[in-house]
Amino acid sequence: MNDKTRTGTSRDERLKQALKANIARRKAQAKARARDDEAETGKDEDHNDG
Repeated sequence: MNDKTRTGTSRDERLKQALKANIARRKAQAKARARDDEAETGKDEDHNDG
């Protein structure tokens, strides 16, 4: 039974680490999208002036 407990614990740890990495990646993607949106908005405003 000890092996199952260790396996469960290691599985939980792997899932926890994967979730943390996934959240960090999504945050980075959201920041990049926000920067791109700001840059596009700025470009669009410049084109509308003429």
